[in-house]
Amino acid sequence: MNNRVRTAMAAAALLATALPAQAQTPCGGDFAAWKKGVIEEARAAGVGDAGLRALGSAQVNPAVIKRDRAQGVFTLDFVTFAGKLISQNRMDVGRAKLKQYASTFERARTEYGVAPEVIAAFWGLETDFGGYQGDFNTLNSIATLAHDCRRPELFRPQLIALAKLIDLGVVPRDITGAWAGEIGQVQVLPEDYLTKGRDGDGDGQIRLKTSAPDAIMTAANFLKSLGWRANEPWLVEVSVPAEMEWYDAGLHAALPVAEWQARGVKGRNGPLPASAETHLLLPMGRKGPAFIAYPNFRVFLEWNQSLTYVTTAAYFATRLGGAPRFDTGNPEPGLNQAQMKSLQKKLAAKGYDVGKIDGILGSGTRDAVRKEQRRLGLPADAWPTAKLLDAL
Repeated sequence: MNNRVRTAMAAAALLATALPAQAQTPCGGDFAAWKKGVIEEARAAGVGDAGLRALGSAQVNPAVIKRDRAQGVFTLDFVTFAGKLISQNRMDVGRAKLKQYASTFERARTEYGVAPEVIAAFWGLETDFGGYQGDFNTLNSIATLAHDCRRPELFRPQLIALAKLIDLGVVPRDITGAWAGEIGQVQVLPEDYLTKGRDGDGDGQIRLKTSAPDAIMTAANFLKSLGWRANEPWLVEVSVPAEMEWYDAGLHAALPVAEWQARGVKGRNGPLPASAETHLLLPMGRKGPAFIAYPNFRVFLEWNQSLTYVTTAAYFATRLGGAPRFDTGNPEPGLNQAQMKSLQKKLAAKGYDVGKIDGILGSGTRDAVRKEQRRLGLPADAWPTAKLLDAL
């Protein structure tokens, strides 16, 4: 990318924030009519003819809606999920990539403060280090999700940003990626491509699909923008005592490391780094794996909202940095998807906001489980079991 195009990208990003809000055609309804409204919004945001023509060619892809409604992988428990995603081959390739692009990773650390193994973990989990980046037409995917009324506020701005990228010649109109519109080796949405993209290999272009250095530097810049703290930990495995006040475990309560230590929590592989604000994570309850999450863990949650996914990503990063495998412990059997849906219905009937009845142990369900466990005199570790289901 030459300086003129790079400057145009920056100007386009600034223009997007400077323009007054445009009246938007409501989501849903006739797609052609809705698309006309988006085109006018894009025109007002400074998108040129090439980008507008691209928007005009966008089509609905029913397969995207089907994917959006059925993300069954997140019904897996942490141990199973992590075991599937962190294979020995992925570990070996990750370590090899850290060596192959050592100079780029160190530059990313110097400029943005992000540890190389953190970037490598996202790179590996998102696309197998660029091996599979998705084959969905990105324009159609984002248009479909922006038109759909489930999350239009997220995807409509992404559609305008993609039109800008196409208009500037940064990406082709037929660019492909993940079903939800993410692009490139580290899977960023168009707005982040537009504003956080970095030229890591010095060729004057930002090619997130084909250039590993570009992807590495962009990921570092993106993580820094989310609040990454340089030279601080993100996740450390711990052991917990057989009995303690479990209600404080989870992301809802932050305590100093010294307080957790006073309650009997210990670093499993060495002393715990000091911090004033940490969380005790028990992804499968008090008898399963246990971790202390540091402030940088919140950045993982900004990347992805699934606690199981981000704990896996954060743990994968520690493994790439030399940490041993976690202790699986002996967690109590959890609920299958049908049982989890039954639990969610019972919790919703009691007035808890558990979100969609989908059989996924999300943050709302965890919070409700924790409160009901305490009310019923059960260990309040937010891990739903058949005993809790029966008690309800």
